[in-house]
Amino acid sequence: MNDDTQQGTHRDCFAVIVGSGFAGIAMAHALSQMGIDDYAVLEKASSVGGTWRDNHYPGCACDVPSHIYSLSFEPNARWSESYAPQREIREYIERLVDRHDLRRHILLECEAVSARWDDARSRWDVRARDGRTFSARMLVGAVGPLSRWSFPAIDGLDRFEGAKFHSAAWDHSFDPRGKRIASVGTGASAIQFIPELAKSAAQLTVYQRTAPWVLPRHERKFTEAEKSLLERLPSLARARRDATFWQQEARALLFVRNEFMRRQIEKVAIKHIESAISDRALVDKLTPRFSIGCKRILMSNTYYPALAQKNVEVVTTGIRSVTRDSVIGNDGVERRVDAIVFGTGFDVHDYLGPLSVTGPDAKDLGALWAAESAQAYMGTMVAGFPNLFFLVGPNTGLGHNSILYMIESQIVVVTRCAALLRERETRAVSVREGAQRAYNDDLQRKLSDTVWATGCASWYLDARGRNSTLWPGFAYEFRKTCESFSLSSCEVRDGARA
Repeated sequence: MNDDTQQGTHRDCFAVIVGSGFAGIAMAHALSQMGIDDYAVLEKASSVGGTWRDNHYPGCACDVPSHIYSLSFEPNARWSESYAPQREIREYIERLVDRHDLRRHILLECEAVSARWDDARSRWDVRARDGRTFSARMLVGAVGPLSRWSFPAIDGLDRFEGAKFHSAAWDHSFDPRGKRIASVGTGASAIQFIPELAKSAAQLTVYQRTAPWVLPRHERKFTEAEKSLLERLPSLARARRDATFWQQEARALLFVRNEFMRRQIEKVAIKHIESAISDRALVDKLTPRFSIGCKRILMSNTYYPALAQKNVEVVTTGIRSVTRDSVIGNDGVERRVDAIVFGTGFDVHDYLGPLSVTGPDAKDLGALWAAESAQAYMGTMVAGFPNLFFLVGPNTGLGHNSILYMIESQIVVVTRCAALLRERETRAVSVREGAQRAYNDDLQRKLSDTVWATGCASWYLDARGRNSTLWPGFAYEFRKTCESFSLSSCEVRDGARA
């Protein structure tokens, strides 16, 4: 692998995996378990970890219970608490890379920018930004939807002279003590860093476009005795993982048209607001106006108490413009600030990132998805693009359980295709157009009967109003779907390979 670190070098291999977050690492492990050693993991950054490398803002932690936020082949008995902090998750990823001897396959600071299918050779030709090139039988996109953060378009933002940064690019040189800070956005990241900023800021102004539903987080530290017991008794650890998984699965019922269940959960959420805030006007600002679940449900025990502090103001009128040292709201009020922090999320509909993918007949996948919305077969394969696979692809997101379970479900599909491609006579495999269309038509019908279709504007929906992000059901149903994958839904091309 050392030769690949030089610019302009070329390598032929069985597979190229783009990205070294959870998905890329899990895929690498799966190939190694199959006895495939000839693969490369291309990573744009200087270390592995994906979203858990990039997001390191104060208070950053997982909102999925720790014991199901690990890969099945590498359980972790030593999580410090019920919802793991970012640092521990990143350490876990680094540890499993070394434990399973995956690091030698990973090329850091090697950003894949283009992939072109060569039909005559039945190979993907991949080019990195620094000039390195790769030729591979199969290509796996594992870039993840939480890797390309977005700034809102605000007039005058470029003129602001104070500190300004996104939560996914936190500036740790910025000291919030005694500062006047504007925080834009109230999503999953913002509700974690806002309480941290509120502790020491002279004034924190939270610009809220839409009040989110926030539930109590049942969190606690794990004792040393608990951790030791789970280490000594793997069967107990598995039982705990299984129990947590099925407990989370029950939450999927919230997203189907279960009005009674939603009303009960909304009552819990309203009580959560009122238990922390006595100001009725502020309670009204923070009370959502849409059905719970239509947007991402958040969990925090510190968010509402932070908003109740005297040094915190919640502004709901939006932002008109920014000057060199202030933010002007649509209400006309100008507020002097020393810094602007953005918790404005990610472009979750961009499944390719900077990677340009060109299939047979010069078909551009990015242009295709831009014109018709992103869609795939089991979130993994795309009709017309042979030997191409995605992890955390279209409609594989969840609102209730662990994405790692979904990743490992998709890997079932990828490894079956990989096994086929290892056979000497198999050149290419791709899903049939009809199979992909039928799968997505059925998926969209199911989505139409969920809370996500009740009318609220959310990042689950793309520019056409189509939900191309979420799976409409239980996670175990997706696993069963992937396990039922059959080559009868695919076109398989045989013949001597170049």
